[in-house]
Amino acid sequence: MDYRTAGVDVVAGRAFVDRIRSSVDSTRRPEVLGGLGGFGGLCRLPAGLRNPLLVAGTDGVGTKLELAQAHGQHHAVGLDLVAMCVNDVITSGAEPLFFLDYIATGKLSPEAMAAVVEGIADGCRQSGCALLGGETAEMPGFYAPGRYDLAGFCVAVVEEQELIDGRHIQAGDRIVAVASSGVHSNGFSLVRRILELAGADASTTLPRSGQSVLEELLTPTRLYGSLVKALKDAAVPLHGLAHITGGGLPENLPRCLPSGLRARIDPGSWERPEVFQWLQQEGSVPEDDLWNTFNLGVGFCLVVPPGMEEAALATAATAGHKAWVLGAVEADPAGAARLVGLSG
Repeated sequence: MDYRTAGVDVVAGRAFVDRIRSSVDSTRRPEVLGGLGGFGGLCRLPAGLRNPLLVAGTDGVGTKLELAQAHGQHHAVGLDLVAMCVNDVITSGAEPLFFLDYIATGKLSPEAMAAVVEGIADGCRQSGCALLGGETAEMPGFYAPGRYDLAGFCVAVVEEQELIDGRHIQAGDRIVAVASSGVHSNGFSLVRRILELAGADASTTLPRSGQSVLEELLTPTRLYGSLVKALKDAAVPLHGLAHITGGGLPENLPRCLPSGLRARIDPGSWERPEVFQWLQQEGSVPEDDLWNTFNLGVGFCLVVPPGMEEAALATAATAGHKAWVLGAVEADPAGAARLVGLSG
């Protein structure tokens, strides 16, 4: 008996590392020291920072992996993994510095795993961060052959005086919504149940647009790091930022608000993407559950001073993002940060 007979192919693992080396190297930043293969990744802090703060975040892709693996969308979930982490840390106004990944699988599939890492590298390049290292664990008997799980870890850096933490948010500030690319990577336990109940397959299309339901659902999560950088470069004052993930707008938008304020939004300010309408109809999903599970087309929110919303919208458009005024911040007599206006 040897390790390979037990289900772990060390030689294939080494070949896999060699295969992904070019993808990892393509994300390199000037601050990175050394190369792939060490026990730990090395990275300096960017030069010129006086009081740097490190911002760290970790996340996964959730049960979207089940759907993606069933349909061979490995590159897409690599992008998802980066986006779910990067979109969190940039809400502090931080610049993504480096990313680490962890891939656990039942049996190493070089083609699928390489596609995942290429997707991760793609997301890192779009975000301007280095893919500093990672781990691929082959775990036969724990994961089924051909199945894998992902976890990501991102570290970003921000000058302390430029930290965005909601302290400057005031009543009267405007809330700008930035469009999602679809469902992103949240709510897929419900999504997969709806697909099962609807009997949906690769040929199922949305009735109005004719787009494939599966393609819409597997569209990678949009990355917002370059947008935040563009807004800062354009000197648009950012009082608060929110990444709209699990829990939707009701849970995530209030997270950037200080106590004593609330967000009032206008649900009629945008049209929900058709995929959400399809999910609600096919699954008979109650309206409250829809709001508290999905982003409904809003992937990111900006809180800016009154009069600066047009500058934010123009910058977003230049950066290739659809954006609109979602609502405003107001005093909350209850004293707790929350969201109101869902009933219109």
